[in-house]
Amino acid sequence: MKRVFIFFLMMMGTLATYADDFPYLTFVTTTGEKTSVGSASLIITVEDGKLKAGSQTFVLSDLAKMYFSTSDESTSTGIEEVGIDSLDDAAEIYDLQGRKTSMSQMRRGIYIIKNKNGTSKVSVK
Repeated sequence: MKRVFIFFLMMMGTLATYADDFPYLTFVTTTGEKTSVGSASLIITVEDGKLKAGSQTFVLSDLAKMYFSTSDESTSTGIEEVGIDSLDDAAEIYDLQGRKTSMSQMRRGIYIIKNKNGTSKVSVK
């Protein structure tokens, strides 16, 4: 436990040096859950096997890593819109290995389609 405490004390000195460039400190648990805390005037304490950063509290044994980030990574992003596009206006079709292909050669898989509207990934089932 002393080693963990000493490690975190050393990290605090390092963290204070770089915090000015990054607005968030992101914690990742062993389950992969991410929680971001604003790094401006952030106070971090370690006591009884728990790390408290701002209003968030973590059990030390549940933390996998922590790092500075430029965005709040605790909010998930995702696909906002799913559409069905016609391949008739596709100017160029590539497979994921970067090989140019045609509609007649397309099999089940993921393809990169370039057309006049831009570039998109398409799943063929």
